[in-house]
Amino acid sequence: MSEQTGTVDADVMRSFEVHRRELCAYAYRMLGSSFEAEDAVQDAFTRAWKSYDSFEGRASLRSWLYKITTNICLDMLDGPQRRARPMDLSSPSTPDRPLPPPQPDYVWVEPIPNSLAFGADPAEHATAKDSLRLAFVAACQHLPATQRAILIMREVLRFSANETAEALTMSTASVNSALQRARATMSKVKPADTDTYDDTDDDQRKLVENFVTAFESYDMDALTNLLKSDVALSMPPFDLWVSGPENVAAFMLGTGAACRGSRMVPLAGANGHPAFGHYKPSGEPGRWVPWSITVLETRDGVITGLNFFLDTERLFPLFGLPPEWTEEPAGEPA
Repeated sequence: MSEQTGTVDADVMRSFEVHRRELCAYAYRMLGSSFEAEDAVQDAFTRAWKSYDSFEGRASLRSWLYKITTNICLDMLDGPQRRARPMDLSSPSTPDRPLPPPQPDYVWVEPIPNSLAFGADPAEHATAKDSLRLAFVAACQHLPATQRAILIMREVLRFSANETAEALTMSTASVNSALQRARATMSKVKPADTDTYDDTDDDQRKLVENFVTAFESYDMDALTNLLKSDVALSMPPFDLWVSGPENVAAFMLGTGAACRGSRMVPLAGANGHPAFGHYKPSGEPGRWVPWSITVLETRDGVITGLNFFLDTERLFPLFGLPPEWTEEPAGEPA
């Protein structure tokens, strides 16, 4: 390969990379999995690079990459399985119910780090965060794959009907008809409204700080005062979930008692929500081991959702977290 060819190839890949985060966010909304979204985008870049000579610029590079990514996502969604949250699969459980067997990872909507989905421009974050909320992504899973793509393209990405039709090789009339059906389904599913987290908002930041203080001290009275009356606690890969502050407290003091003495390590966020690397005591002084990626959902100054994603072997590396957390025992020199 000549030096000039290598430079051209590098320039092409750099032009792709500009769009990586928004494509990853799009693929995540389609697939409900951070890992599958990353795979889809990487596959799209590989296909685009191999066929770049045939790209004639009739559409923008961005639109072309979206078209390739969409086709890959539709191929990946060629099956009956849809990802869900525990609340989509069963009624709330009593807090003393034994944990059921874990379900496979492909059953669940997974969290996505903010850093994988959001660009550097804060002005773009509000819309992006709202459409990456766990409730919205889970609601999208109720749509057939093509309707899902159309809804996201038209109402999240603000593609025109013509651009969407071109990406999906459909007629504009078919796109508009499918969009109406998708809207009707979403209106029935009614994804729960939750705030998108703004760490410059004093009230939101204080709510999260109070949660950390209450949880790390395992003060159930303080914790339940922060919870909405219909708060939901879930723990994928278990399909068990509980609802209501009293049931959350009973669960924490019963089945969840091993979390007493945990450490909550702040993350840059997940799905536009506040999130933590949750480490539980190892039994050795000054050492904690991975327990969950904990994602809080909030609304109007209270916590509406406590989501503990327990697949730490896969999720902790994704969020850049170490395999254990250590602190010097109190009273000992650093």
